[in-house]
Amino acid sequence: MGNIVWHDHRVTKAERRKLNNHSSCVVWFTGLPSSGKSTIASEVEYQLCTRGLRTYLLDGDNVRHGLNKNLGFSPEDREENIRRIGEVARLFVDAGMITFVAFISPYRKDRQKARKLLEDDEFIEVYVKCPVAICEQRDPKGLYQKAKKGEIKEFTGVSAPYEEPLDPEIVLETDRFSVVESVNKIIRHLEDKGLISSVETDFKII
Repeated sequence: MGNIVWHDHRVTKAERRKLNNHSSCVVWFTGLPSSGKSTIASEVEYQLCTRGLRTYLLDGDNVRHGLNKNLGFSPEDREENIRRIGEVARLFVDAGMITFVAFISPYRKDRQKARKLLEDDEFIEVYVKCPVAICEQRDPKGLYQKAKKGEIKEFTGVSAPYEEPLDPEIVLETDRFSVVESVNKIIRHLEDKGLISSVETDFKII
């Protein structure tokens, strides 16, 4: 690293935010497989996009098709998976975008490392909380059953641990509340924090 020097650019994060007419941040969704992370993150992004806001969704499965396709699911590979996506998310925030991250991200220390890459008001942890039994019922790919049969190793919620957030900014109990209610809760939080402008009505999925 001795010969690698950080270069500051003439265009700053503040200037990019001004150009976008809104702030930038990471909304980091964490939770068990099939708890609803990707579904809710995708819908929040869509709703903000319809308002003309600049957004991007980094989804765990999608990223493993490219950037992280060389990683498995050992604790070490999971740590590297989150390290890489934390760095990518930081770049998106620097670009002035509202960035959604939907990863299981099972370990607290890895999520904390991602948080520390950003300023205090730029990281919003969303715990998508759902009992494992409900997640298993929802599972469209049958992964929980495969994991129980030993066909999938190191599967979070079955043969690998999940460490719940201790103090997340938002908790979504997706066994109790609908996608619409969950999305509105996130949007209201962003509005209350002044990260996006407020609107009068809640959205409804059509």
